[in-house]
Amino acid sequence: MRSLVTMSDAKDFGSELAGLSDAELAAVVATATQGRAGLAALHAVAASVAATIGHTSNVIDVTPDTEEEAFSPPVSVPDTYGQVAGGPVVTGVPVPPTGIPVAPGIGGYTGSGVPTFESVRDKVEQRYGTAQGMGELDRQTPVGRSVEEQWDAREKAARERLEQIRKSVHGNDSD
Repeated sequence: MRSLVTMSDAKDFGSELAGLSDAELAAVVATATQGRAGLAALHAVAASVAATIGHTSNVIDVTPDTEEEAFSPPVSVPDTYGQVAGGPVVTGVPVPPTGIPVAPGIGGYTGSGVPTFESVRDKVEQRYGTAQGMGELDRQTPVGRSVEEQWDAREKAARERLEQIRKSVHGNDSD
């Protein structure tokens, strides 16, 4: 079990580290953080700085007495699907942190993820307007005009035929 470092020991240790050059300090930090998952980001930065500045040979070795293990990938936990720490999978609408006021209906959805009436109405109106515009554009094309002319011709023929039928029915009534 390790003993706790007293405040005076920490100051002494800090003054020793302060006496190192930048390259030496970066190398010490890189070596001390190697293999520690929680300090992986610090290790990457320290290793990068040590490589950039240049590593000197008189750096104090702070590696433990045990042999360095070969790098092994992190153990995967079942049902994590590659997620960090294997925590629960969050689905649905993101919930803002507490303390941040949220206006209802932002983005067209309520806080529980239900579409607001206004967002549904806007979508319906947009689709209706798009359909009307497509109809107007279609009538302006040659094919659209010929279809409209055919419709008008059929309507005229239907009205004439209906008028003939009415005349013939009224003609039979006088008999």
